[in-house]
Order: sequence, then structure tokens, then C-alpha cells
Amino acid sequence: MNRIDKTFRRLRELNRKALITYITAGDPDLDATMERVLTLESCGADIIELGVPFSDPVADGPTIQRSAERALCAGVTLRKMVAFMKDVRKRSAVPIVFMTYYNPILRYGEEAFVSDAASAGVDGLIVPDLPVEEAGNLIKICRAKGVCTIFLVAPTSTDDRMKKIAAASRGFIYYVSMTGITGAKLTPEGQFGEHISRLKQLSDKPVAVGFGISTPDDARRMAGTADGVIVGSAIVKKFNEDPGSVPDFIKKLREAV
Repeated sequence: MNRIDKTFRRLRELNRKALITYITAGDPDLDATMERVLTLESCGADIIELGVPFSDPVADGPTIQRSAERALCAGVTLRKMVAFMKDVRKRSAVPIVFMTYYNPILRYGEEAFVSDAASAGVDGLIVPDLPVEEAGNLIKICRAKGVCTIFLVAPTSTDDRMKKIAAASRGFIYYVSMTGITGAKLTPEGQFGEHISRLKQLSDKPVAVGFGISTPDDARRMAGTADGVIVGSAIVKKFNEDPGSVPDFIKKLREAV
């Protein structure tokens, strides 16, 4: 069983929700990323997303865009991140998901990337610019290697589309709380709770909510409806502006969810 599946099963038994944290790998360098991963894990993160730096991160707001620029300037690539994961696995067993745009995977080669990533200890993959309709080959390869494919549901997704996404997703389904980019103020759209409830009726897979969650109060609100809460930009910002505040912030998020 994949580490992500084990984590959600354990949390269900404890009647707890998952805290999923995001940082950009290589910001400011991979040595710092290692320490940040260990800090997040020790303070209560159940799953960690590692962002792959990319030159055109269309789903991301200014905070993550700048972190990606710093990582690119440090020379971080997808291949270097795969090698880095081997070192992470010597020190941590926390479930780790790579969040990357499709271009680096295409350049690496789908088969080679998934094989190398699985061997290095990557548990899941989020590719926000790859529609589920175009992801058939990648899904097939990931399933063969035991890597979870995690797809995004938007507030505008129809029931038919949610069914497709749920069928293609493994580990958890990523529910985007609002249309827009990461780091924006949390403003859940329309019938937010009802929409997630419909999604959960269509699938028994865990649903984690991300985008715009920046405070423990935000996290608490989202945890009332979802199985997990994803926090990214707020953590990236704190690591770069006030790193000493991060452990307490993560612990408060953990308590909130």
C-alpha cells in the first residue's frame, strides 16, 4: 500500500484530518529543502508536496512564482529532485508528492521519470496543467509503479467531470477551493460544501482542499468538509521571511485540522 493510502487510513482510524504542506524544492537550495522537509514532518505535516520549479507556473501566485525563480537560479531540475529524494528517504518516511507542470516530465520522458521517481521514494504526482483526458499513458505508468496520480477538481467541475477525475485519481482528490491562483485570499465559491459533498458521493477517495488557505482558522473551516487541508503559499512565505515562526505555525495548523 502506498504511503499516502496508509496515512489516510491511519487518520480515519484516529478520526483526524490530514495536514498537507507545500514547499518549492530548491528554494533557496536543496540542503535547505531537506531541513524544511524534516521540520514540516516533525511539527505535524502528514503529507508533503514538493513543488518542482518551473519557468511558467500558471496555477501559482506571486509567492510560489518567486520561490520557483529562486530554485531555478539555484540550478534545481526535475532530475536533481529525483536524486534528492533518495537522500530524503534516508532520513524521512513522510509521504511526498511531486507537484510539477507537464513540460519537465515530457522532457525527462514519462516512463523514465515515473520509474526513477518511484525508485527514489516519491509517493504521488500532481500535474495541474495536464487534463485527465490527456493523462492516460501517465496514469497507466504510475499505477504500474505504485505512484498515486492526484487530479484537481474545480468549483466549476460538473458531476460528469468529477466522476472522470475521481476515477483517475489515487491517494486523494485535490479540490481547488476557488477559481484563480495559489496564495489568493480564501473565498470559497458558490455551494462549496454542497459541491464537495457531491464529489464524496461519487467517490470514496479522500478529498483534500487547497488554494487560499493561509491561517489556522481557514484550515479549520476547510477541515469541517474535507478529509485533508493543503497549505502552500503561507508556508513558503514564512520560511523565507520569518523561518523561526514556521514550527509554531505548522503546529497550530495541525491542531486546527
